[in-house]
Amino acid sequence: MLRYLPLLLVLALWIYAFIDCLNTPEDEVKGLPKVAWVFIVLLFGQVLVGPVAWFVAGKVRKDPARGITPFSPGGRTNFVAPDDNPEFLKSLQDEEDKKRRDDPKGD
Repeated sequence: MLRYLPLLLVLALWIYAFIDCLNTPEDEVKGLPKVAWVFIVLLFGQVLVGPVAWFVAGKVRKDPARGITPFSPGGRTNFVAPDDNPEFLKSLQDEEDKKRRDDPKGD
């Protein structure tokens, strides 16, 4: 079973590249017309030249979205731990002050 793994991986990459090439809009294809890329992927897929060429040179790559995760440096949102967040600490202080005003005995 393990000896078939490389064949299955090549087949999976070939199919993925073919479907990706078909689903890519014409204006996002670089270098050659889309039809030419489809033929390249199909004809040279068994030796991985076609799919690798498609992924490297055939498709316009988009930059990843910025600021959507708290872990991205320089993004819109930055994660701050609750004990370092001044707004959170102020809300805790406000809740404590409210409890003291409502219950003057301190029970």
